[in-house]
Amino acid sequence: MLSGFVVIVVGYLLGSIPSAYIMARWRKGIDIRDFGVGNMGAANVFRNVGVWEGIVVTLADMAKGAVAILIAQALDVSQLWLLAAGFSALIGHNFPIFTRFRGGKGSATTIGILLMLAPKEMGIVFGIMAIPFFITRNVAFTICVGFAFIPLLIWLFGGSVVLIFYSLAILIFIGVRSLPDARQAWPKLGKNKDIVTSHYYRRK
Repeated sequence: MLSGFVVIVVGYLLGSIPSAYIMARWRKGIDIRDFGVGNMGAANVFRNVGVWEGIVVTLADMAKGAVAILIAQALDVSQLWLLAAGFSALIGHNFPIFTRFRGGKGSATTIGILLMLAPKEMGIVFGIMAIPFFITRNVAFTICVGFAFIPLLIWLFGGSVVLIFYSLAILIFIGVRSLPDARQAWPKLGKNKDIVTSHYYRRK
């Protein structure tokens, strides 16, 4: 029981590390939450700081979810505590204690979590995501398409029912968190091939 609580706390603290905020402050001296959609995530860094900075933030955010799972595995906690540790990292990314609970949406952190829990399935998802990305260059659409296949692939590869519903819960959480941005971006549909690009530059 104690180990379970430890992995949840550690997961949340890892998720709370504000990699996008740190990168934007270091490279441009700005608060990334004051630019674009105000999201403290890798996509906002790509658009408002730079490509390489965005790549670093993406990898850092993925690592937060992955390391939370690895620590839980190292402590040999039960599956439920293991899954809770991953979700705790996602909560930390969305509501980080270090930046007054104003964070990102968690797509990269989710990828890191699921890479540890379902590596084969995520490898296929990356391949699937390459198709819509090269066709549309729309990052948001690409992520939505890729993520939609995750529960199905886990089922096809014989994953547990718990893991299937866990992946669904994470995707629903991210979807609900992303609804406000999606509503703002909707008027841009059809006017710009890359909705993400148009939306992120709207306030610049």
